[in-house]
Amino acid sequence: MENNENILEVQHLKQYFGKHDFKAVDDVSFSLKKGEVLGIVGESGCGKTTTGRSIIKLFPATSGNVYFKGQRVVAGTRMYDDAIREEKEASKKRCEELAKAGRHDEVEKEKEHLKKFIAEQTEEKKKAKYEAKHCVRLYRERRARELKDEYAAKISAAPESEKKALEKELDKKLDEVSKENIVTKMQMIFQDPIASLDPRMTIREIIAEGLRIQGVRDEKYIDERVYEMLEKVGLVREHAGRYPHEFSGGQRQRIGIARAIVMNPELIIADEPVSALDVSIQAQVINLLNDLREEMGLTIMFIAHDLSVVKYFSDRIMVMYFGKVVEIAKSDDLFAHPFHPYTKSLLSAIPLADPNYEKKRKRITYKPSEAHDYSVEGPTLREVQPGHFVSCNTVEFEAMKKELGM
Repeated sequence: MENNENILEVQHLKQYFGKHDFKAVDDVSFSLKKGEVLGIVGESGCGKTTTGRSIIKLFPATSGNVYFKGQRVVAGTRMYDDAIREEKEASKKRCEELAKAGRHDEVEKEKEHLKKFIAEQTEEKKKAKYEAKHCVRLYRERRARELKDEYAAKISAAPESEKKALEKELDKKLDEVSKENIVTKMQMIFQDPIASLDPRMTIREIIAEGLRIQGVRDEKYIDERVYEMLEKVGLVREHAGRYPHEFSGGQRQRIGIARAIVMNPELIIADEPVSALDVSIQAQVINLLNDLREEMGLTIMFIAHDLSVVKYFSDRIMVMYFGKVVEIAKSDDLFAHPFHPYTKSLLSAIPLADPNYEKKRKRITYKPSEAHDYSVEGPTLREVQPGHFVSCNTVEFEAMKKELGM
């Protein structure tokens, strides 16, 4: 689906755990266009799930920002503290050098510069925390302003007979915006369809829980929404009164999907939604997600291990290794021309139902110490060809360009 609007922007996201700062996600940046499916792949422990959970605010981010529909919803503030600490150390060295050279007037200027820098970073930190904490109210206010500006032009240009109708239309939309919760527009489908459903709640209670949290009290409306969602995911309304243990794995995952889409989300983070299911059921769930994507205009982050599934379902693929992004490209481009050695290693592990191919297939083992020489210069994410980004240093980048004949 072609669309120039970025619905999600992740900037330098970091998620560290424990006293010793285990780097589960380390400086991840990417964007997602409205209606797009981004597949995220990598071995277990590479940070795929943690990235998704940090975006949806299940984990408080250590550092970095996440913008959803132009509104900052996640703000990790350690980057501001790190910047202040680094600047203090650098400023101290500069002051010592200036003092040795007898340039005492410049020492005072340096101290003033540091004071100003600390004040700026402290203010940015406060702003980030405030925006993330009050993202729902700030988004509503921004949308209300945009609607008023949009309708002010329409009303002034409209003939007198149409102005009242436009004013009523504006009031209705402003009322809808005043109830809109930007955070609930992001929903997650969890990996384990058994553990993610409360065994003590009926399916009706599970699917309706989000609506109740948002303050919906109309039981008739709730029932109709639950039945509608059940039918949308291929179940029947009679299932509403049952409990999770009465369903198969595929049916439980459909219930998890119904729970997510009942909130009318715009972004779905699907965390390995088919990994715990039989192969035949996997295809059904993937096709269901595809249908819902078309019907509801969903944007999807699809986290998975199975690269063949990801290729079929995703517009773009992002490869992660040890908490970092090593390659991002369109699905066809990544499979046709992988650049990073780790991506090549993952692709070489895909089996095919062809005995002749399997006899010749060679597994590529990725060993970072042998594949790269980062002793002089470390890697950064660079655009090797339009839309194809690879983590590499200058030497590797030039070799990739040469490979492409550029």
